[in-house]
Amino acid sequence: MKQFFTLLLFLSTSFLACQEISENEFFLAENYFREGEYEKATLIYKKLYEQSPFNSSYLYRLITCYQQTSSFETVENLLIQRLQKDASQTYLHVFLGYNYSKIQKENLAEIEYQKALQSIEKNSPYTITIARAFSDYNLLDYAILAYEKAMKVNPNANFGFQIAQIYGEKGAYQKMFESYIDLLDANERYLNLVQRSVSKYITDDAENEANVLFRKTVLQKSVKNPKNEWNILLSWLFIQQKEYEKALVQEKALFNRNPTDISMIFELGQIAFEDKNYETAQNCFVFIIEKSSQTEEKIEANLYLIKIAIATKNPETFTIFEKLFTEFGINAATINLQVAYADFLTFQKNEPENAIAILEKAMTFSNSKFEEARIKLKLGDVFVFTGNFNKALIYFSQIQTQLKNHELGQEAQFKVAQTSYFKGDFDWAKAQLKVLKSATSQLIANDAVELYLKIIDNEPVDSIPSGLKEFAKAELLAYQNKDEEALREINNLFSSKELFVNGLTPGEVIYDDVLFFQAKLFIKLEKYEDAIVSLSKIIAADNQGILTDDVYYIMAEMYNNNLKNLEKAKEYYQKIIFEQPSSIYLVDARNKFRKLRGEIIN
Repeated sequence: MKQFFTLLLFLSTSFLACQEISENEFFLAENYFREGEYEKATLIYKKLYEQSPFNSSYLYRLITCYQQTSSFETVENLLIQRLQKDASQTYLHVFLGYNYSKIQKENLAEIEYQKALQSIEKNSPYTITIARAFSDYNLLDYAILAYEKAMKVNPNANFGFQIAQIYGEKGAYQKMFESYIDLLDANERYLNLVQRSVSKYITDDAENEANVLFRKTVLQKSVKNPKNEWNILLSWLFIQQKEYEKALVQEKALFNRNPTDISMIFELGQIAFEDKNYETAQNCFVFIIEKSSQTEEKIEANLYLIKIAIATKNPETFTIFEKLFTEFGINAATINLQVAYADFLTFQKNEPENAIAILEKAMTFSNSKFEEARIKLKLGDVFVFTGNFNKALIYFSQIQTQLKNHELGQEAQFKVAQTSYFKGDFDWAKAQLKVLKSATSQLIANDAVELYLKIIDNEPVDSIPSGLKEFAKAELLAYQNKDEEALREINNLFSSKELFVNGLTPGEVIYDDVLFFQAKLFIKLEKYEDAIVSLSKIIAADNQGILTDDVYYIMAEMYNNNLKNLEKAKEYYQKIIFEQPSSIYLVDARNKFRKLRGEIIN
């Protein structure tokens, strides 16, 4: 018995050693294959194939190597011999047919393809291998036929997803979408898979060919066979296209069928709010307030309505806050409302002391370290507003330490960096920002990278003033809503002989950043003509700089929405279309340009 186990162990070890050798040889062959050294790869694949004659991957690679070295007759003989030994391996007819097509024997190729397809009708065990072989050789119509025949032979089989993918490769969008919709119609569990697959072709342009075809396909299906899934897909499509009001129509239809779930309307309201579509956002949250029976949902919806009121400068905002506190009280349930109220008092009403009192009271209601962190974040913001940087840093640092790997901790760390920047402590700011560049929150990471680059691009070198300290001071003044003072600080930069020989001119690195910030201040103060002047100077200095597409878009928007100079608006939208093809504003600029020209937008 002991000898038997010794022999078994030896055989097992030998098998594993051989397997490892085969794997190493395969990787070596693959490397030769990728580098185009087909003769070397052929020798290894031939050996591997002889060791494992039923490994179709080895055979496929060996055949390809032969074909790359024009050894077509060798391939033909190899496959014919293989089929003679075992005619059931009908996928080999695809390999053989393709080999014939490589030497322009199309008639023989067609015969072999048909043999492979006919074998599927007899319920070949190689059905999927045959279809994949057609796909691998880019014989897409044959691949579709293979899958369709397989479903005809076995009604329980469903290759709709594979067929849809192939139509996508062919660029046959209509048939692709029909296949995906049929797949979803047969089984609702495919909803997420269909969305992921379709998203490869859908853009935020409602006029995009794929968008139009997908919308029509879903609408046609919804008429024939109404289902929730069609409303979900249409809502999803409209959100991609930023047509939030149309998405809300679909979500309301879904809610009417299932009045217990209002979460998707809430999510839609948040998306619309973030995209500054305040009208649709308000419609979403008003609907929630009207339909929800949950106090928590009503409070959260009202919080967004308050944010909309602040964003749109509603003169009734203060009154709205009072009514909400009367209705829901000042307690643990309304902490987020209290924080929003403190923010409003500080940054809109210039009443930071009242805000501090409200936040300190809110702290007594907090039930978790996360709620406490949110309150402390706002307290820190208020102290930055008042210029009490040290107290602000204490609060931010506490959160950073207590919630180190949480998004709130990362947000606090960014605020430490930002506050240090305002103070002129650029080294400490950079140290914090270096860590945050890989933050889990993409928004925080982006903000960190932006501020980090601003500092390293513009910081003083060898104690030579660069204007960054003065620029940071101007940004702090803007943060404190002291916009006129911020503009005076900017003007001082342009005229300063102490910092620059001739004042701030196009030759200085910080020039574009200062002008861009100045323009944003003018826009905030509704001094649009002045903003245009600042932005024009950026283009005059460098019309290929990193701010160029931002400048063009802002100018186009001002001419379109504020100055009502539609010809100028078209001019700058057009500059983005033709001069900045990789801009994030391209689709929006194109749609607005077409609209200004009077073209119909579907």
